[in-house]
Amino acid sequence: MSLTIKAPVERVWDALADWESQGDWMLLTKVEVTSQVREGVGTSISAFTGVGKVGVMDHMVVTSWQPPNICDVVHTGKIIKGTGRFELSSIDSNTTRFDWSEEILAPRVIFLLIAPGLYAGVRISLTKLGRHLRHRK
Repeated sequence: MSLTIKAPVERVWDALADWESQGDWMLLTKVEVTSQVREGVGTSISAFTGVGKVGVMDHMVVTSWQPPNICDVVHTGKIIKGTGRFELSSIDSNTTRFDWSEEILAPRVIFLLIAPGLYAGVRISLTKLGRHLRHRK
């Protein structure tokens, strides 16, 4: 999934790498760092997406960290496993292309249940990120 964001690549990176503020723009999600390492390879993150106690917990570990362009994670939870990447490319000094990809390995029935909502949620969240960055100085 891709989105063009009207903000410099460094500003987009800073917003993404501020794990715990991702809940400001990520739909129905609360993120926390669960390791002493707060950025870079080895950072552990937990993200709960849902309402109240109904939702999905996603545990991740950062496996590649190349600011301000690439962050790779491995999903290590009991239900959600796989890999994810966000990649930022500078279009010009005030415009960034944000590419987000996930390869989720979940039990087929769970994947079929969550895939439509996951796709829509990511699209809504990325749009919200773009608005968040336009208003954040």
